Amino acid sequence: MTSPATAPALPSYASGTSDVPLLGDTIGDNFDRTVAAHGDRDALVDLPSGRRWTYRELQADVDALALGLLAKGVSKGDRVGIWAPNCPEWTLTQYATAKIGAVLVNINPAYRAHELEYVLNQSGIRMLVAAESFKTSDYAAMIDEVRPRCDALSDVVLLGRPEWTELFESGGDAATLAAVSKGLSADDPINIQYTSGTTGFPKGATLSHHNILNNGFFVGELCNYTEQDRICIPVPFYHCFGMVMGNLAATSHGACMVIPAPGFDPKSSLQAVQAERCTSLYGVPTMFIAELAEDDFDDYDLSTLRTGIMAGSPCPVEVMKQVIERMGMAEVSICYGMTETSPVSTQTRADDTIERRVSTVGRVGPHLEVKVVDPATGLTVPRGEPGELCTRGYSVMLGYWNQPDKTAEAIDSARWMHTGDLAVMDDDGYVNITGRIKDMVIRGGENIYPREIEEFLYTHPDILDAQVIGVPDAKYGEELMAWVRMREGAEPLTAESLREFCQGKLAHYKIPRYVQVVDDFPMTVTGKVRKVEMRQQAVELLGLKDLAGSGHA
Repeated sequence: MTSPATAPALPSYASGTSDVPLLGDTIGDNFDRTVAAHGDRDALVDLPSGRRWTYRELQADVDALALGLLAKGVSKGDRVGIWAPNCPEWTLTQYATAKIGAVLVNINPAYRAHELEYVLNQSGIRMLVAAESFKTSDYAAMIDEVRPRCDALSDVVLLGRPEWTELFESGGDAATLAAVSKGLSADDPINIQYTSGTTGFPKGATLSHHNILNNGFFVGELCNYTEQDRICIPVPFYHCFGMVMGNLAATSHGACMVIPAPGFDPKSSLQAVQAERCTSLYGVPTMFIAELAEDDFDDYDLSTLRTGIMAGSPCPVEVMKQVIERMGMAEVSICYGMTETSPVSTQTRADDTIERRVSTVGRVGPHLEVKVVDPATGLTVPRGEPGELCTRGYSVMLGYWNQPDKTAEAIDSARWMHTGDLAVMDDDGYVNITGRIKDMVIRGGENIYPREIEEFLYTHPDILDAQVIGVPDAKYGEELMAWVRMREGAEPLTAESLREFCQGKLAHYKIPRYVQVVDDFPMTVTGKVRKVEMRQQAVELLGLKDLAGSGHA
């Protein structure tokens, strides 16, 4: 007698069903719809300058700027660069370019002259809108330096100078703008965002109206946004987190965008939430850590906070719990994604348990698909097994600007975007990111995922933040090194004291051999820790240059 056949294990694949249809309009048309419905509500508040706009006032300025760009000869498909920190002018430029079909090219505020020159030429920017300076960066001087070598660049407009004001005074009429809008498609490219590649030059992820408008809208839907919400946005506009999950999520729901400061400052963020009665606060984990660590944190009235988004890098469990308990963000959402996917692919829901929200990046978003595949074979793995996360759907970019070869490396023939992230999908479709394929440490044949060790180190009472990397080792190929930030007044951690803390709780091969106590980690502007830079510094610090060159690293 043959035994009954068992059902095969469920594959690590999930698709996001939804009763809410995708939006089929352009960003400009969607914005005008919101103005018609919520014209008198607050749309944009800039705390540093004290300026504020209702939706109707914002529309008037956006339309005037759009007409000014047309008068300057900017037309559909032309690239307009924006190089500035968070400010109302950034938002005005975002919506004005969308209204005329110009492609907005986001330029990282931290770029130096050689990076600026590369982006200006690679995307063929025709007009550059820029701040005069920010922090230690003299933008005007860098533009003057590279301009002779940028053939496509015909106009530079510096914020605060007469040429910016003049753009609003072209005197064009609404009929002109309406005629231009009629010639736009939701599938047109509208935005280029350069991904911060760790090797070589960054690539320009090219995104359409359809990509980013829908992603902002559905992120907002899962945060339960309405016109009553006020979103504090301390994350950079030049990145998807600010301009899509922040601005487009707000304007597609009639909510208010609140700018606390040009760049991230924990006090300014807390003050903005209190002063503007914000219901939602955004940040990467390091931002929330900084806010929670403020001496006078308990003096702020954060009682209006309901939700928010933590994203950008893995969210430590302990930090997430504090955000819920001490900041009152009971419905806080974890989002996961990448620039190439507009950006969000998975998200936790407001009614998810705290356990779900602290241990996963949620499940697939509406109208999207995700799967976990074996990186070697490309085959979908069974649920519960690790592999590379891939995503498909409306959010996947059009491609890398003028780089079809790079596009083909990232997006396969079935239109799946390969993220490069290691993930596990559970039986209910929730996804846990276990690290980058490139971050995985192989010590003596054991595959080690730094994320697991980092989560454990957060349970140490004196550790504020922790990052784990692999460094070259003669015997094992790689060894583990922990970089830690300590709480105020704590005894500095040593390799010996860390080993004692880990003994019996972590497998011996997962206990870091080296420890480095630092005040800060090397970071990108978006708040992501630069592990590549940490490895380079570690090789110097530990005197491992010879090993680093021998192939072990």
